[in-house]
Amino acid sequence: MLTAEAFIETDRPERYLAQICKHAAAMGSGGHRARMHGGGHPDRENLAVHAEWLDTQGTVRFTPGGTCTLTADGTVLTLRIEAIGEESLRRIQEILTRDLDRFGRRDRLVVNWRDSDV
Repeated sequence: MLTAEAFIETDRPERYLAQICKHAAAMGSGGHRARMHGGGHPDRENLAVHAEWLDTQGTVRFTPGGTCTLTADGTVLTLRIEAIGEESLRRIQEILTRDLDRFGRRDRLVVNWRDSDV
């Protein structure tokens, strides 16, 4: 498994955790067009998405591909991706970064990914 993490400074980490998970749940239930995230690439449209969350913890599963665990703690939203390969890792990073850029435009959220050793 390949892993990557992002630590996003925000006064409202719980809000963004819930927003990402709700959006992912809508994608998984057919309430959202996959092509908006996949750029119309046929392989990317076959991505199934499932999300579960509580106030400060969440999990988004991208099948096939990997899982993103979200944690809201104080003023930090932490995203940790575990992916089956390099392409899956980068694709999940792209999806989450694009969504957070859009959701956090007012708060000017900054998403910087780093590879994780664990």
